[in-house]
Amino acid sequence: MLRVLLLGVLAPAGLGLPAPPEPQPLGSQCVEHDCFALFRGPATFLAASRVCEQLRGHLMTVRSSVAADVISLLLSGNGGDGPRLWIGLQLPPGCGDPGHREPLRGFQWVTGDNRTSYSRWARPHDDGTPLCGPLCVAVSAAGAPAPGEPAWEELPCGAEADGFLCEFNFAASCRPLVVEPGAAAPAGVSVTYSTPFGARGADFQALPLGSSAAVMPLGVKLECAVPPAEAEARWGREAPGAWACSVEGGGCEHACNESAGASSCLCPADAALQADGRSCAVPAEHPCHQLCEHFCVPGFPDAPTNYTCMCATGYRLAADQHRCEDVDDCTQVPSPCPQSCVNTKGGFQCHCFPGFDLVDGECVEPVDPCFGTNCEYQCQPVGGAQYRCICAEGFAPIPHAPHRCQMFCNQTSCPADCDPNNLAICRCPEGYILDEGSVCTDINECNNGYCPGKCRNLPGTYECICGPDTALFGQAGTDCDPIKVSGGDLGGDEEDGGSGALPGSPTPGSTPRPSPPPAGPLHSGVLVGISIASLSLVVALLALLCHLRKKQGTSRAELEYKCGVPAKEVVLQHVKTERTPQKL
Repeated sequence: MLRVLLLGVLAPAGLGLPAPPEPQPLGSQCVEHDCFALFRGPATFLAASRVCEQLRGHLMTVRSSVAADVISLLLSGNGGDGPRLWIGLQLPPGCGDPGHREPLRGFQWVTGDNRTSYSRWARPHDDGTPLCGPLCVAVSAAGAPAPGEPAWEELPCGAEADGFLCEFNFAASCRPLVVEPGAAAPAGVSVTYSTPFGARGADFQALPLGSSAAVMPLGVKLECAVPPAEAEARWGREAPGAWACSVEGGGCEHACNESAGASSCLCPADAALQADGRSCAVPAEHPCHQLCEHFCVPGFPDAPTNYTCMCATGYRLAADQHRCEDVDDCTQVPSPCPQSCVNTKGGFQCHCFPGFDLVDGECVEPVDPCFGTNCEYQCQPVGGAQYRCICAEGFAPIPHAPHRCQMFCNQTSCPADCDPNNLAICRCPEGYILDEGSVCTDINECNNGYCPGKCRNLPGTYECICGPDTALFGQAGTDCDPIKVSGGDLGGDEEDGGSGALPGSPTPGSTPRPSPPPAGPLHSGVLVGISIASLSLVVALLALLCHLRKKQGTSRAELEYKCGVPAKEVVLQHVKTERTPQKL
């Protein structure tokens, strides 16, 4: 268990013995300066929190839909069986006010606050009873109200979840290494990254401070760090000189040269290579460089003692002609900014009023991402510029057409979708039958002998476990016959219209017609007769279709369902016979 592993990590350290390796995450994601990692194994809330703190982080806080999407990504790659994972949300001991209706219901994050713009509770709590702690929260995709949206569940803090999610915050991050193709970069080049919290791999969107990168087979090893006197993090190493020019340009500030298998950095003609072997600097050849604050322009050769001081853009020469002072750009007329201007040292920053976004130097109203979308039910903005289509309760997006909705049920029974103006007209999801009280009940397809061997009934469908005497031994599907599965039988090209589909029938009263006479000029009376006969035939067909439609609507009002295969009609007739009381 994870708590036993945690004690095994702490005890040797207290005895002066070498500590065992740190827990390794099964998956991780980094978004800008924040990283999230998934750890699997039975653990209580306290044991999970200690492991995250040992790795210099804390249990994950899910304050927005962006963090919830990160959990979905981690679960899709490492937790498809619906595990329960601890997150950093807990309710202190004691009973809270039953009037709590805020998103967190009185719970607090492990960081000591309760700020959030997102919540996803698996069960509602609106019966007026108080919640009594201590309670902790686990996230799971198994009890989610909709696919792909893990839900929150309150559990006793001493219970063991299947794992936990850790969060790590960093001051800066590096982008993945850029490896240019070329003669110096073989086709088999690979980059392996290692993060401070134990995650390893080659696929990262961002790498936090302290991460390392190994480029093989070039033998280049780099570390993400912030160089002295700089604000941004970048890849580098302590050893001076350039590394392979194909990797981040060898780390050279100006240019990288690779000849005879060795890499070296080059500087412009007026600059010199510094001690690190990668940066360049212009030497101060004239004494005036020590007198001028920014730049010095030496005098002519015949007057070497003369010089002129100059300032960088955004500054002006002070009264002593040596120092430089900032220019307040925001006092210019007209203003360089469309709405609000903030002066900075050597420059300025433009800002917009609340409700506007700065786009290409202009303040514009933000565009609603849901404008012009084709969502069938409702559109929900995500992250400011994205959107997703959501469905009403009891419905879910269609996988191949997420803008449309279909009836959804993952239980043995669900409420039917009934017409509010005519409660006799109800619909059920595929694989369900309309029962008494407007309830859709799952059809047990395993009672029909669809599977040659073991059959497993599932909500709305079924699954055959193919045995050793079948061609698809060890596989699971709706059939164990490879010909039926591939659609190669004679009926494979026919479409199943489900219940309520109109059966094909010949037009009544139609008789074979003799072969037409040889083509020739027709009399105008013959043409009129043909037209009248064709019109009469169309009217008769329309009347027949209307009659069949009325009969179909009557049968749907009594019992409406969808069948995946024609044999389901036998099951439905059997269910109906069992529920009808026998007359004595």
